[in-house]
Amino acid sequence: MELESIGAYLKTRRDRVTPADVGLRVYGAARRVPGLRREELAQLAGVSAGYYTRLEQGQAGTASRQVLDALAKVLRLDPAETAHLHNLARQPTTPRLVRPRPERPHPRVLALLASLGETMPAVVLGRRGDVLAWNRTGHALVAEHVDRDAPHDLARRPSVPRMFFLDPLARGLHQNWEELARIHVAYLRLTAGRYPTDARLAELIGELAMRSPDFAKLWAKGDVADCTVGTMRLRHPTVGRVDVDYQVWLQPESPDHRLEVYTPNDTASADALRLLSGHVADDREPEAARAAAVRLPDSS
Repeated sequence: MELESIGAYLKTRRDRVTPADVGLRVYGAARRVPGLRREELAQLAGVSAGYYTRLEQGQAGTASRQVLDALAKVLRLDPAETAHLHNLARQPTTPRLVRPRPERPHPRVLALLASLGETMPAVVLGRRGDVLAWNRTGHALVAEHVDRDAPHDLARRPSVPRMFFLDPLARGLHQNWEELARIHVAYLRLTAGRYPTDARLAELIGELAMRSPDFAKLWAKGDVADCTVGTMRLRHPTVGRVDVDYQVWLQPESPDHRLEVYTPNDTASADALRLLSGHVADDREPEAARAAAVRLPDSS
């Protein structure tokens, strides 16, 4: 998958801003571009048209922070989109992809996950959306059709983006799939800007673009967003309708890793999560009994 350039990103952002959005009056013949012209954006940002054209074509070298902030202001970029613009400006023209070592959750993240118990569903996600760990209720809520021990096996570790776009069961779980799909793609783009040399991330984006027309369509829009809070509306196969808010906790020692916690939005969803937690507890009883039997001394 070819990495995104600053020029390609600026083009998609320029296309979505109309002259009326920035107070320009349009006269004469119909416009050939959906948004601002290069000359208009350059004038509003206080740079020459020639310089902006070279920047969009990847021929201007490294743009200063002041220029990037001026462009972001005219293009009405939010903080996540502005951060992505700066990330793209810092990356080399032809970055060399490297294959990072497999991710492992930080012990403090695992300790925090364990402290939540089983009443609150939670999942630990890596940089590329791989499931690094989950508690039993978290597994049962978001992917009960997947082997619960899969995160411990690097070859079988679940990938949330792959499940979301390539797994029909995971897709059918989400009533607000379209909304969440946009967020997933926008966050992947933000991550790709932060880590332009991550070969595993580039391969993931390329695979999804090739195998999922929905992903390819959303990726082509160029949208960028952080993913810290939101709502999931689920049609759960075991407990029925569940509406939950997700919120992300970050740890300074492992900023790439995200502890995602799910809390109910209404009484019915709270009851459903209690049922799910009880179902998980029932599943643990045979395991505990077998473990106790192994530990018991032979009485004969």
